[in-house]
Amino acid sequence: MEVTLAAQSGRASGSREARRLRRTGLVPAVLYGQGIEAIPVAVDHRELMAALHTDAGVNAIISLEVGDGATYTTLAREIQRHPFKPRIDHLDFIQISLTETVEAEVSIDFVGEPVGVKENGGIVTGINVTVRIEALPTEIPSSIEVDISHLDVHDTLTLEDLPAISGVTYLDPGDMPIVSITLPAAEVEEEPEEGEEIEGEEGEEIEGEEGEEAPAASDEEAGGDE
Repeated sequence: MEVTLAAQSGRASGSREARRLRRTGLVPAVLYGQGIEAIPVAVDHRELMAALHTDAGVNAIISLEVGDGATYTTLAREIQRHPFKPRIDHLDFIQISLTETVEAEVSIDFVGEPVGVKENGGIVTGINVTVRIEALPTEIPSSIEVDISHLDVHDTLTLEDLPAISGVTYLDPGDMPIVSITLPAAEVEEEPEEGEEIEGEEGEEIEGEEGEEAPAASDEEAGGDE
């Protein structure tokens, strides 16, 4: 899916200018790619968020209309988000060709309730919920769907188990774990009550150490002078 986004060119560089742009609802960005020099631009935050929340997500093809009248086919990359606000602080627009493959990161959608959860009390543990792929920009999937209903406790699904998709090449190792079914962590054992002796700890008599009980006196020593 391709969306159109207007960009202002000619912005000044520097953190002070970037803060000023953000206060006015703009996002500082940089456009670059093969055959062009890096161009500092700024885009409207609301329009940018709309462009990145289509079905294609962050892999949406963006037709970037720069203020000088030129239009560039791009992908959004190196998206820097505010640590706690729902805001993008900076990003790069990379010029692409629709006839050349690009790398992308795609999320994995887990489908079905695993048998290990339904019947054996396990829990789903996501290990890697995105994968790196290579594909033409127009063939990047919005997500990759995988059925996990057959997984039992202690089963692990790896990248090799993901479905083959025409035109898509997985770039991560085949044995990379994706998701596993595990048992909930065991409860921590209760601490012994106060005064309860623990073997090998305080309270155990150890021969030769300080506090050893004195041997009983002989009958002759105990009798003394009568």
